[in-house]
Amino acid sequence: MDTFVHQAPAGCLAAELEEFLHVPVKKPLLQLVRQDRITRQEFLHLYLYCASDRQQRRQRLLARQARLEQPGMASSVASHAEISDELRAAIIFFWSSLDEQQRRLYAGLESLKLGRGGDHQIAEFLQLDPHTVAKGRRQLVAQDVEVDRVRKLGRGRKPVEKNPPK
Repeated sequence: MDTFVHQAPAGCLAAELEEFLHVPVKKPLLQLVRQDRITRQEFLHLYLYCASDRQQRRQRLLARQARLEQPGMASSVASHAEISDELRAAIIFFWSSLDEQQRRLYAGLESLKLGRGGDHQIAEFLQLDPHTVAKGRRQLVAQDVEVDRVRKLGRGRKPVEKNPPK
């Protein structure tokens, strides 16, 4: 894992590594930090994992900051460390007005804007399961959305039948 961190041109966030490796990475990353094989730097209220070398760490941090300045990144919901409380409240209010399918699709759309690691960032911001965000993203990409229905036929709670009085 430290190889991935050392070779990443802009360092790695834990969520990015988890999405790439498909395994939990928080404990192994902490072990590598304790062994001084990698370092971690706070970046937008998250930890950015970088090489131990001071010069390389600085280059990775600058590269990560440059990514944020790319068009579309600063306005995304997932860069929630920088958004105002007013915008955060507006997003949550809008979110609460959507039905189940619309919420999933909106989360998927925001994840698509972010690219790699977006599912976990959006899930954290909107307090969702990352699998729900991924499902919304997959539905949007495949254009597999039922417009008239929230759930597919046969899904959801089964109807309760009343027993006739005895």
